[in-house]
Amino acid sequence: MGDFIDMPGFLIRRAQQIAVAIFMDECAAQTLTPVQFACLSGVQAQPGIDATRLAALVAFDRSTLGNVLERLEARGWVKRSPSPEDRRVKILHITPEGEALLRDVADSVATTQARLLAPLSANERATFMDLLSKIVDANNDASRAPLGGKSAEE
Repeated sequence: MGDFIDMPGFLIRRAQQIAVAIFMDECAAQTLTPVQFACLSGVQAQPGIDATRLAALVAFDRSTLGNVLERLEARGWVKRSPSPEDRRVKILHITPEGEALLRDVADSVATTQARLLAPLSANERATFMDLLSKIVDANNDASRAPLGGKSAEE
């Protein structure tokens, strides 16, 4: 097949595919995707956040995030309403149903993380997470959707 299967980019993409598959398996009963989980968690953490700041908080491109928010709103997990300061801007709040969903999936999400890291020893897990964070942090600006959590919180 060639050397590409040993390249970091290929292995990171495969790890992402595997992480999503495990998440979908663990959260099958709730039919929740990893992106939906991230968005719900972000809205829960920052009630009244707008979509632009949420996109920066979860490192997701703004145009695609709009579709995710439409689905979350249709399922009754998020409520969008005009901002009192600027009626063109929609602010987001998690609904009681969205709160209940996050409580319901908490164990499944934790199991997802444990399954993903299960092949590694405790020391390897810590090292892996340190190195992965270092790669992500150092290359954040290269992303089409850079993580902007610090600016999103301001």
